[in-house]
Amino acid sequence: MKAIWNNKIIAESNDTVVIEGNHYFPHESINKEFFISSELHSVCPWKGKASYYTIEVDGKQNPDAAWFYPEVSELAKGIKNRVAFWRGVTIKE
Repeated sequence: MKAIWNNKIIAESNDTVVIEGNHYFPHESINKEFFISSELHSVCPWKGKASYYTIEVDGKQNPDAAWFYPEVSELAKGIKNRVAFWRGVTIKE
């Protein structure tokens, strides 16, 4: 699977986990040069507290377009150390 934004592959892996329609990529599969830590956090009742990344490609930013759970609940242990995307990031095979 590939995560693409602004015509660049920002993550690629054959090992994604799909939860609630979102592909969670292994953290080590992201192209770190495109990711900037964000101050945004949210809480999922069953997964835990999410942290976000802003994606920057060729000078364009997509704020808070990737999220991950630094500490996952027991129910969500399958997405530990994984990153998911939204806000216009395309997921393709």
